[in-house]
Amino acid sequence: MRICVYGAASDNIDDIYKSAAFELGKLLGAQGHTLVYGGGATGIMGQTARGFLSSKGEVIGVAPRFFDTEGVLLKECTEFIFTETMRERKELMENLSDAFIMAPGGMGTFEEFFEVLTLRQLGRHDKPIFILNTGGYYDPLEKLMQHALDEGFIRVDHHGLYVLCATPQDILAHLQNR
Repeated sequence: MRICVYGAASDNIDDIYKSAAFELGKLLGAQGHTLVYGGGATGIMGQTARGFLSSKGEVIGVAPRFFDTEGVLLKECTEFIFTETMRERKELMENLSDAFIMAPGGMGTFEEFFEVLTLRQLGRHDKPIFILNTGGYYDPLEKLMQHALDEGFIRVDHHGLYVLCATPQDILAHLQNR
């Protein structure tokens, strides 16, 4: 299965997040899955890719050409695909992937996650979506989603379009039960 992982590019984050990202990549790669990701060398992105590579997993990086500067992209990717724009990058990553995982991240990660979640809500795909909730990072998001549900902004059946997982092992268990 080709699994798209969204996550932070920043290295200025606690090691708990980087360790979980590496473990996620290592576990998924060992199961024969392929990583589709934004091609970054640092942060959650870089650690997830290194985890995949450590277990001989295939890694497909997708990035716009303007990111091709020293230290930004992971050159060890099995395959690298360049796009001209961020919009093309997102579309290609979505089309290449069979499942999506949102690891801890910032605005770019949120934007990518909500796009694939909205597309699933609209019936444009039926691919599984997971949130890696390392150290409770996404607890405030889950609280917001519950609030939106309680206030009638999200339908009950749409709240179940993603699975919140505390650990990489939880995500692996859900994937194996599909």
